[in-house]
Amino acid sequence: MGPFIALAFNGFREARRNRVTLLVAIFALAMLLSTTLVLEVTVNTFDRVLTDVGLGAMSLMLVLLTIFLSSGLISREIERRTIFLMVSKPISRGAFLVGRLLGNMLTVTVLQAAMAALFFLLMRFYNSPITPAHLTAIGMLWFELWLLSGVGFLMSSFSSQMVSAFVTVSVYFAGHLASDIYKLAGKSKSGAVQELGKFVYYLLPDLSKLNYRPHATYNAAISGTELLTSAGYAMAFTGVLVSLAVVLFNRRDFR
Repeated sequence: MGPFIALAFNGFREARRNRVTLLVAIFALAMLLSTTLVLEVTVNTFDRVLTDVGLGAMSLMLVLLTIFLSSGLISREIERRTIFLMVSKPISRGAFLVGRLLGNMLTVTVLQAAMAALFFLLMRFYNSPITPAHLTAIGMLWFELWLLSGVGFLMSSFSSQMVSAFVTVSVYFAGHLASDIYKLAGKSKSGAVQELGKFVYYLLPDLSKLNYRPHATYNAAISGTELLTSAGYAMAFTGVLVSLAVVLFNRRDFR
């Protein structure tokens, strides 16, 4: 466990040097500005709008941060030639990759916790109720960030930072549309289109399973079984992605 912890904290320190903590300040400023505008626009639906804006801003910033970190960490190690120092030590490439992933998620988790604290403080300031649906939405966002990190690390294990970022962004948008693609393909009269729709659906992660922001906005009931299924789906998909990343990374030639 020692090498994993060292790699994770080293990745966290590198992220701090990249000044990613500024995202928290940007988030706080965005929330303050948005609530000022919301107060002027609406009164009856203020709680819903505040929840929607707050969780939406948190999701957007953390998704962008996750894509930036996961698609760039390995690439920067290779560009700076520090990867040779790491692989020459008595630690496997797979352990190095997983350690970097843990460091990536440690950074994201700390920033998410800070943003969530700011969001809840703002809600308390305006006397808006904090419901279990709010906690669920933030918790499931964390699983979504795990999955996106898995995609980013898989791509960065064999491609450049630009390609990794582009593919991860594409997977993010396509993943939120995966269920719609499946439904549209199912309505087609062509068997080939239906099979293609199924293939795309099972190939892409269905990120709509992890989006509970609408539930928080309307304070909808959420079953524990549904949450466990969604969380298990995200971690299983992430496990497959990371396993593929380790296999490809082990076969990569750094010369």
